[in-house]
Order: sequence, then structure tokens, then C-alpha cells
Amino acid sequence: MTQPLIRPRGTGLSAATTRTGPPPVERPAPLREAVYDALVEMIITAELQPGQHLVENDLAAHLGVSRQPVREALQRMQTEGWVDLRPALGAFVHVPTEDEADQLLAARTLLETESARLAAEHATPAQVEHLWELHRAGEAALAADDQEGLVAANASLHSHIVAMSGNKVLADLIGSVDRRVRWYYLPIARARGKDAWDEHAALITAIANGDGVRTGNLMRGTPNAPGRRITNGVGRRPRKPPDLLGRPATRLVGQRGC
Repeated sequence: MTQPLIRPRGTGLSAATTRTGPPPVERPAPLREAVYDALVEMIITAELQPGQHLVENDLAAHLGVSRQPVREALQRMQTEGWVDLRPALGAFVHVPTEDEADQLLAARTLLETESARLAAEHATPAQVEHLWELHRAGEAALAADDQEGLVAANASLHSHIVAMSGNKVLADLIGSVDRRVRWYYLPIARARGKDAWDEHAALITAIANGDGVRTGNLMRGTPNAPGRRITNGVGRRPRKPPDLLGRPATRLVGQRGC
């Protein structure tokens, strides 16, 4: 869960003072941004499940904030497709459809295919070794039956390949859909199991060999590519939504909700 970075205030030095020490302090992220990040992460990890009713008071108490930043976050989440706001009923976690998953993942596959090809052309030994480290983390999570660890390792591996491409535009475009891909991938992470990580191993090998064509072809067949593989788990409502008030509150800032 993303938490705002709180830094001490400045010491009152004038703007004309020559700076020879640390850089200027950064302002903390707005509380509404921190609440938004927290709620999106709770949806991705299924702490808030598809179809679940989101009560502002409950969410505010759980996060240790007032209702206002929660309300602002929910409005933004509606525009981005994370929640549905229903008149007279309130907010509900969006239930993804198979068509949505197909469209999203088809677009991401096109972007990742090109980024993988570029990564193979520019890969350094250190970068390839880091890919193998992420691969070992994924296999360890698989052995431990750690579903969230599998999703995190999968996301980290794909993100590193994108970074290796050296194309910032591609990275920004892929980053804009990455969270939603994690959401769709979670239900089938365990089911994909060893097959997914065998495919990842072949992908890393192709990158290490500098084979851009084979890398691109393999990326089209990895677990995040075909929508039909991901959508097996989407569109299902929870039998019993989790009770937020039955869990310890996770405060975002200090001891005061604001």
C-alpha cells in the first residue's frame, strides 16, 4: 500500500540563501492521492472484491482518515473503471467483464512485444541476471503457494523488461495499464503455475541471447498476453465480501484522520 512521504518543514531560510546542503524538502502527496492508491491496491489484491459495496464510513475508519478524501478517491476511481457509483445505492467495486480484459490485455501485449524486442537488443549481463533473480522469486512464491507473491513477481519481471527497452513512451503507456493487469491476473496466478514460469524462463533466455524476434514472439504467448487465459477468473462476485471493520485499521498518516 502506498503511503505518503512526510518530511519535516524547512528551517525558514530565505529563497536567496545559497544551498550547500540537502536539496529542498518535498511536499507530501495529497491525502486523497494516498487514499486512492490504498483503495486501488486493496482492489488489486482482492481485499476489496468485485461487486463489494464500498461504505465511505467503513473505508475512512479502516484507513484512519475522514470521509472527504475517501469520497474524492471513489469519484476518481469511477472515472478510471475501478468502481461503479450507483444512484441511491453508493459505490461498488467494478466487476470486470471478459470483453474488458480482452481489450486491455490485447493492447498491453502489443506494447510489451515491442518493449521485449528492444530489451533483447539492449540487455546487459547485469540486467539479465536481475531477470533471473525475479524468476527465482516467482518460482519460490509458486512453491510456497503465495498467490500475491506470484502476482508481484510477475509484475516485477515484466516491469524490468519494459525498463530494459529504454523507451520511456512505451514504459509510460504500459505503466498506465499495469495495475489493472495485476488485478485481472490475480485469480489465475496459481492455476497458471509452473507453465507461466517456464515461459518466463524461455523469454529471459531469448533476451540474454539478444534474439529480438524470438523474444517478441514469446512475449505474445506469455501469461499476460491472451485474454482468454486471464478472463477465467474475472466477472465473478464474492460469496461473502470481507468485513473491513473486523481487521486492524491501517492508518495512512500519523494518528489523526484528516
